[in-house]
Amino acid sequence: MGLNEMKSDFIKVKEKLKNQITFGSYQMNDKLPTETELMADFNVSRYAVRKALTELQNEHFIYKVQGSGMYVEEWNKKWNLNTESKTIGLICTHIADYIFPKVISQIDAVIGTENYSLLLANTHNDPEKERLSLIKMLDSQVAGLIIEPSESAKPNRNLDIYQQITKKNIPLLFINAKYPELDAPGILNDDTEAEKKMVSYLLEMGHRKILGIFQVDDRQGVHRMSGFMQAYQEMSIDLSDSNIIMYSSHDPFGVVSKKIDFYLNSDAYPTAIACYNDELAIEVLAKLKGQGLSIPQDISLVGFDNFDSSAYLSPGLTTMNYQRTRVGQEAGEGILSLLKGQEVKTIVHHPKLQLRNSVRKIN
Repeated sequence: MGLNEMKSDFIKVKEKLKNQITFGSYQMNDKLPTETELMADFNVSRYAVRKALTELQNEHFIYKVQGSGMYVEEWNKKWNLNTESKTIGLICTHIADYIFPKVISQIDAVIGTENYSLLLANTHNDPEKERLSLIKMLDSQVAGLIIEPSESAKPNRNLDIYQQITKKNIPLLFINAKYPELDAPGILNDDTEAEKKMVSYLLEMGHRKILGIFQVDDRQGVHRMSGFMQAYQEMSIDLSDSNIIMYSSHDPFGVVSKKIDFYLNSDAYPTAIACYNDELAIEVLAKLKGQGLSIPQDISLVGFDNFDSSAYLSPGLTTMNYQRTRVGQEAGEGILSLLKGQEVKTIVHHPKLQLRNSVRKIN
């Protein structure tokens, strides 16, 4: 066996055991399998197992009882409020694209006025990556945390870590959504009211057969879908003319595209499509144009967020105005206030309708 192969074997064992410990497969003071059992489980040498266990012991994930074996240590005991730290952790579902760079840039500018810097993590809306990011941040002893939840509409798989954060009084602030089980402030949108406003506008423009497309593994999408239905109900218009496509953030656009085609080829052909956000609307616009359809002459189209490029599409996209700079400003100010021991309350924004040329009035 070569040196590189031996190295990869011990890393494989170490990372697997570390994940099993941090994800709760092994609880505090649980006994680990013996070296012989681990060798069989991973099909590796005794050297690889021993090296992996030694490193986990050095990193305080496990401890040794002479003559008995290895046990899981209280590996999160070092997660304490660190008033000396000048680093704030920011965990987002995305970092480099769409609306997020402006939010992040503004947070960084605000906390920089008091000599704090950001430690960034990107979850891609994956709760497992969120968990690993939380552990990384807490191991780094950040002064506080700003978090955009991952799959916030689903049960919170990382509640145990968040409970440790609140127990240790580590400042915590959410953006865009909150986990309902946690009493921490957030910078949020009234997504229900905003989508209701958008769909009411479409109804006022004469549309009845509206197709709503919503990402439902996030609370934002669930709330927007609720607003979609409320618009019909409050205007006493029969919801049966409308249709809804639900999708996950991990679904490729092709999954959504096929569902759209179903309605385009049926008696439920929509006169308007209301998209979860501008990112989706831009993909839908390209799809419809590629099929020879004209916007808004054949189908009206709306989005949500007022993404920078939405104004420059052909036609310009009607959307709801998500105030990225303001959200970043308030998140930065909020975490600084929490770090000073001040009370911070949740702020709820009320996005305004941004009218452009992607909707036509019908009789």
